[in-house]
Amino acid sequence: MINVGILGCGRIAKRHIELIGNGQVANLRLGAVCDIVPERAGLYGQQFDVPAYRHMDELLSAPGIDVIAVLTPSGMHARHAIAAAGAGKHVVVEKPMALRLDDADAMIHACDDAGVKLFVVKQNRFNLPVVKLREALDAGRFGRLILGTVRVRWCREQAYYDHDAWRGTWEFDGGVLTNQASHHIDLLEWMMGDVDAVHARSATALAHIETEDTAVATLKFCNGSLGVIEATTAARPRDLEGSLSVLGEHGSVEIAGFSVNKIRSWQFARPTLEDADVVENFSVNPPNVYGFGHQAYYEHVAACLLDGSPALVDGLVGRRSLELISALYESIETGREVQLRFRPKRCRLGEVA
Repeated sequence: MINVGILGCGRIAKRHIELIGNGQVANLRLGAVCDIVPERAGLYGQQFDVPAYRHMDELLSAPGIDVIAVLTPSGMHARHAIAAAGAGKHVVVEKPMALRLDDADAMIHACDDAGVKLFVVKQNRFNLPVVKLREALDAGRFGRLILGTVRVRWCREQAYYDHDAWRGTWEFDGGVLTNQASHHIDLLEWMMGDVDAVHARSATALAHIETEDTAVATLKFCNGSLGVIEATTAARPRDLEGSLSVLGEHGSVEIAGFSVNKIRSWQFARPTLEDADVVENFSVNPPNVYGFGHQAYYEHVAACLLDGSPALVDGLVGRRSLELISALYESIETGREVQLRFRPKRCRLGEVA
């Protein structure tokens, strides 16, 4: 069994802890939980009969822990992941892996130097409709890619941001692009290919926060195709969708639902026998924005640790989407198009306000 220690018991931790703690992932076992708010860790410790710690050093020195799942605020990911690697633990880190590219590089180097694996949580890559879309792309069914679009239209009332002081701050969180839309931006880049340049705008429309709650962007990909990002937490009164669409010269696919988990359209100029069953058999609309991908994600983590296979989203892949998000913020601050493969100058992610 691979023992997992949970560092950070906030909103997203519930999904991680219940999956592992309830034995839903073969070969993984919940070993301990940790949070600076003792009550948070204590509740999970009592529920799953595991040690509950207040300090990270206690968790890192606990016997038998193989993996640390870093679920702390984004601005703390680098420090916590590097400490875990230094203690000889494999690292699973929630999105985004960090807020600064330099921090992402430091995490990658720390894990390499320690000989441990670094996994970045991108669970939507394991959603069945997303898997089928990727298979169609790899099979060349789209031909030349034309346009890719993501839309994140979610509702986050002020109470969400007020629940924790770090939410909506530049230093620890970022805005809708970094937090809520980061999975969708990762999927867009994974499907469409490397990005050549971006141009973005943002607004803080309804939330009283430092960062943006609404953003739009256009992208030019290296293969000549174009892209659009629309992201907001200002949808009211409830979540509308989290969608991805890919259009090519021979076909078009749109995956919608709350978490890119429901096929809305699946059309190809050259249909196959399987196409008639894809929408019915691979379309599941989840009850919340987290979807069902976490279980498949952790099964992948376990397999990688047991057989040594490479991670689908390792540190380098996680850094790739962070670079794109950083470029979006650079464009927002400068008002100009930004070429990728750049060093941020005015991007505010990770800064103290």
